[in-house]
Amino acid sequence: MKKAFAALALMLAAPAAAMLPSAPEAEPAAEPAAPAQAIEDTVDEGADERIAERITGIFSELPAFEAVDVAVSQGVVTLSGTVPDQEAIGRAEAIASRVTGVVTIENGLERDVSLSAQGSGIASLADKWNGLLDMLPLIGLALLVWAGIALVGYLIAGLGALWHRLAPNSFLADLIASAIRFIFVVGGLVVALDIIGASALLGAVLGGAGVIGLALGFALRETIENYLASLMLSLRQPFRANDWVLIDDLEGRVIRLTSRATILMTLEGNHLRIPNGQVFRAVITNFTRNPQRRFQFDLGVDADDDARAARQLGRETLAGLDFILDDPPPEARIIEVGDSNVVIRFLGWIDQRETDWWKAQSQAIPAVKEALEDAGFGLPEPIYRLRFDPRSATLPFENIVEGQAQKGAQAPKKVQRVAASDAPEDIRPANEIADMVDEERAKAGGEQEKDLLDHSRPVE
Repeated sequence: MKKAFAALALMLAAPAAAMLPSAPEAEPAAEPAAPAQAIEDTVDEGADERIAERITGIFSELPAFEAVDVAVSQGVVTLSGTVPDQEAIGRAEAIASRVTGVVTIENGLERDVSLSAQGSGIASLADKWNGLLDMLPLIGLALLVWAGIALVGYLIAGLGALWHRLAPNSFLADLIASAIRFIFVVGGLVVALDIIGASALLGAVLGGAGVIGLALGFALRETIENYLASLMLSLRQPFRANDWVLIDDLEGRVIRLTSRATILMTLEGNHLRIPNGQVFRAVITNFTRNPQRRFQFDLGVDADDDARAARQLGRETLAGLDFILDDPPPEARIIEVGDSNVVIRFLGWIDQRETDWWKAQSQAIPAVKEALEDAGFGLPEPIYRLRFDPRSATLPFENIVEGQAQKGAQAPKKVQRVAASDAPEDIRPANEIADMVDEERAKAGGEQEKDLLDHSRPVE
């Protein structure tokens, strides 16, 4: 009966509770902090002795703690004595604190700095020495493997005839041989270190070598640039020995191309060394490649004369010279009207194999000039107008004129004309510089640096 009545009361209370406003949710309680280890108010009889015995037993198994004394009173552990190093002091305290029943630790350990206490370090060195002696056969095997691999590389690189046949020139062939030797030496070192289990050492060495190589690359940038330029020039072959070239503003005949510089002999007979990096970037004019070469000069005729007739006469005069080529024919161009004349540019072509360029121009200029003068054309000089202003002179203008009249002007000296010889002038090419270059190349032989110019390959 009581159970039925309780159930009925519960059913009636449930709807009323649902109608009431709900209470705000309580915030979750913060996790309680872990309580510190409680210290018992009583100590079991013999607990201190058991703690001391336990810690002493642990220390006896560790050689570093053989000289440590342990005392326990009321759970307080006192450590005294010496240990071989500073790290062992903290280690001993950590071990003792893990024993059950220990309340706190008074650490009085000190490091033993006596020579006898460092026996373990000396023993470690002895162990390492013994280990090295044990590894000597393995190290010897690794060295033999390294030497064998390096020897194979040197033998392959020594096949000079093969590399000279495959490479376009001797410089590149030597470069290929050097690369093969380097690859085999480094590869043998990798295998040897792997045999003795020192691959990590190789990584450190190669990493350090990479950093050093990068620093040297920046420091020797110009040297490396010259070396690479030498390689490119040896492949491109922009000129031959004894070619007359103009490299930027440096002119001369080529003696040789080395791995560092291009050597020229200037037209004054001096040796000129140009770094190959500069040669590779320069604008090169080769006067020898094309045997036909043109010269030009300007003459001015009087403005009142017929410039077209003067042009025609000059062109016919050039065509009448034996050393002027008919194809391309000589030409004359009116290029400028000056203050008192009309400027005509005369052009003629020669064959450099038979005619010297400078000599041809030296004969063509007077020939055309004389032809124009004989035909009645005037070749006036520049006319300058001088104005004498009396107001700007320090002395009166009349005094200046009177003084000059009294002093009198000296009569100009007559220039004695020398009759030109009728004998034909030698216009053959002047080869004194070319002969010096040939003599230099023949005399040097193998004493100088290797010449990278290859006459068997076409010029770029």
